[in-house]
Amino acid sequence: MNKDVTRLYYVYDPMCAWCWGYKPIWQKIEAALKGKIDVVYLVGGLAPDSDVPMPQEMRTQIASYWHKIESQLGTEFNHDFWSRNTPRRSTYPSCRAMLAARRQNAEKEMLTAVQHAYYLHAKNPSDNEVLIELAGELGLDVDKFKSDLESNDIEQYLKSELGFARSIGGNSFPSLFVADKDTVVELAIDYKNAATTIEQVEQLLNYA
Repeated sequence: MNKDVTRLYYVYDPMCAWCWGYKPIWQKIEAALKGKIDVVYLVGGLAPDSDVPMPQEMRTQIASYWHKIESQLGTEFNHDFWSRNTPRRSTYPSCRAMLAARRQNAEKEMLTAVQHAYYLHAKNPSDNEVLIELAGELGLDVDKFKSDLESNDIEQYLKSELGFARSIGGNSFPSLFVADKDTVVELAIDYKNAATTIEQVEQLLNYA
């Protein structure tokens, strides 16, 4: 692979519980590879816009995922979310928030804010008002953030990014891909050991 054009794509959704569970490992990977490879975040778009309350069966299923991740990875969840909110199967608003924050160089900060709001503070990031509140707490230009969040420009940006993520194989979250101009290599996700991925990436970078 050509080091000059090699990228590590991280395909995620801000409301994906497995991405939340993976976060400590991903942060170790990103820190270890800093300066070695260009890391690019791509929103995944887990669930499109919906104003329909989530069916009880789906609520029960997703809540069970939280418990599973909690038991397997030790990830913290605030299960009060399910009693305090009317959840909707809708993650596109939070994906748009990532793109709006990216325009203010704050995508990672917004991702952490959304994850904390959702998984620790039982707030609903499917609601734009929650996302705008988080932008304010982060010290972003709230007027610009709100305008971008609701703009057709960001909507087209979202569609384009989702299309690209799908084109390289990003159909589940989290996903990792090492790519140059000719080749895309998907990496297996190891939820418990950062070294697995770090070594894979370094091997690909050193491959002649």
